[in-house]
Amino acid sequence: MIQGPPPPEHTRRAFGLGGADVEPLGGTGWRCGDVVLEPVHDRAQGVWLSRILAALDVPELRIARPIGATDGRWVVGGWRARRLLTGSPEHRPEETVLAAVRLHRATATFERPSFLDDRQDVFAVAERMAWDEERRELDEAKGGRLFEILAPSRRPVWGADQLVHAELFGTLLFDGDQPPALVGFVPHFRPAEWGAAVAAVDAVAWGGADGTLLRHWSHLPEWSQLLLRAVLFRLAWHALHPRSSAATLDGLRRVAGEVTELL
Repeated sequence: MIQGPPPPEHTRRAFGLGGADVEPLGGTGWRCGDVVLEPVHDRAQGVWLSRILAALDVPELRIARPIGATDGRWVVGGWRARRLLTGSPEHRPEETVLAAVRLHRATATFERPSFLDDRQDVFAVAERMAWDEERRELDEAKGGRLFEILAPSRRPVWGADQLVHAELFGTLLFDGDQPPALVGFVPHFRPAEWGAAVAAVDAVAWGGADGTLLRHWSHLPEWSQLLLRAVLFRLAWHALHPRSSAATLDGLRRVAGEVTELL
């Protein structure tokens, strides 16, 4: 991800950071002392994210609490602020899936964000395709053929939809024995265990985990069908994404084989 320009001085002043040194944090964020400023491309989603991170209370999970501007706004000039949390992304599959389970217990009562209806990004389209709510032609060589093979195995899922975060693997921050840290939230509205299923699929596809991880969580409701939809989600995402590669598809083929054995 290309680092963009730093937050302008008037934005820093609005968050009470006018005199703080600014340094790139990696990705798109900029560090100002113990505060991180992140660009916001959609104001409604930026405000929503800050409100969610302010309200979340999850056992054994550190939350990057948002910081409001001096006038109470969550987003100023296309930027939002949050507390800096220590740690870095690591491949810890079991801890990540456990964090997903704990997180989604805490988000069960949150309302569905209204902006989900208008999302047309690759993640949103791939999700709807995985749940058979939208159909598009997929590049067979980039995952579309495997999607076609697996899709007929879908069976009805009865779990209630709720707010879930489906991009946990590789985004949680770990720092030794401290609880993992949540610094963002990519919202979907699906059964709680689907968020855990996506984290598990990602860990097997790209994080070095094996099928044991998938079987370890098989006590979760409707697990095999949610794993199937997680694989379909990633296959559609891979086929639609302009920068997907043969190496990432190899991982999806591997996890698809593991999930097929559980159906």
